[in-house]
Amino acid sequence: MDNEKEISKEELHKEIDLIQSCINRMANNSFLLKGWTVSLIAVILALSPDDIDGFVVTVAVFVTTVSFWYLDAFFFRTERMYRKMYNWVLKNREQGNKKYQYDLNPQRFANEVPSIWNTMRSNTLSLFYGMFLLGTLIILMYYLFPYYKGYILTVWNFLSNMI
Repeated sequence: MDNEKEISKEELHKEIDLIQSCINRMANNSFLLKGWTVSLIAVILALSPDDIDGFVVTVAVFVTTVSFWYLDAFFFRTERMYRKMYNWVLKNREQGNKKYQYDLNPQRFANEVPSIWNTMRSNTLSLFYGMFLLGTLIILMYYLFPYYKGYILTVWNFLSNMI
């Protein structure tokens, strides 16, 4: 190996530390978004005036849930790209490859991870946000189709007893 191609352990450790800090930041952002989702939905439900139409409150909860679900999928996907970068760095630096050294832009791995829409359908995100959407859709059905209120209340009671 040439001296100019040789990568010191310090350089390698610093680079993977930088990538690991980006991974941690993305995971922390994802965690915070879940907390904000629960908090905002609770605030919307608790502080909505009694005289406001329930349909409006339900739509507000629905929009909040879908918005935060999308943002969470963005951070989760970005975290996956950084993990690909981390593995690439470990594999290529030991061969003396200095290409993209200290480059923290994960977009070159965008084709190697699922899209944001596919990430939204991952098991972890679907279960968390799906619970909110299921409840919201049941309540929306209650307001949109008053004829089926009896059936909807039966389903709601069944689901609430399961939890």
